[in-house]
Amino acid sequence: MTPLVLVAEDNFQAPGPSIFDFPPLYDGAPAWLTKPVVFALIGAILVCALAWSAFANPKLVPRGMQNIGEMGYQFVRDQVARPFLGKDAERWMPMLLSMFFLILLWNLFGVVPLIQIPVPSHIAFAIVFAVTVYVIKIYLGIKHQGLGGYFKNMMFPPGLPKPIYILLSPLELVSNLILAPFTHAVRLFANMFAGHMILAFFSAVGFWFLFEKLTPLGSGLGVVGVIMAIVMTGFEMFIQFLQAFLFTLLAAMYIGGSLHPEH
Repeated sequence: MTPLVLVAEDNFQAPGPSIFDFPPLYDGAPAWLTKPVVFALIGAILVCALAWSAFANPKLVPRGMQNIGEMGYQFVRDQVARPFLGKDAERWMPMLLSMFFLILLWNLFGVVPLIQIPVPSHIAFAIVFAVTVYVIKIYLGIKHQGLGGYFKNMMFPPGLPKPIYILLSPLELVSNLILAPFTHAVRLFANMFAGHMILAFFSAVGFWFLFEKLTPLGSGLGVVGVIMAIVMTGFEMFIQFLQAFLFTLLAAMYIGGSLHPEH
């Protein structure tokens, strides 16, 4: 379980980045076999199981899991895929739908009791998705526009005065090839990392002043900590959904930009 309180004699010590450090699951286990890795795998299995239960035997009139699955499919298709991919939206839906629900589930693990760790708060998981999208983006751009055409469309957008290109072209190259994949990964990681730190802090305050060191003066602060932990949990769940949505939205935008550079 994620440690929320660090005890240093009789003084309260706020949780730090060490709450994201997980040792191997057991003595002799590989260094990579940690709690986040296990729950990343569990999340992937759950998404597959939910997809199977929703779409393995579809009915004309959807009910139960099929109804939920179709609503999720329509949300990703209409709000993420179609605005950027147009007629190619259905073709990319398996990837985008899987990405959205897997990242969402990984994020929500951060507010599930006994799990309490959003998987993307470890940047390696966000990097894997961002690099995957990046490779697909480059491959599709070169395939559909040609090597020269891809870099020309990237660095020399039409309709601008030629002197502007002296400054704009290097910026566009750096932005598309370096900054875009970097910010794509860091945005998800940073929000999950910071959100979990805030939840850990308020939870630690409530636990310390109401259970570990209960005093008449400190009890009020403990109550405030509990209330804030509850409020921030609700807000964090909204952020978890929003970050899954934005990550998938950017993936669709990058792929669409490679397929349809004219847009």
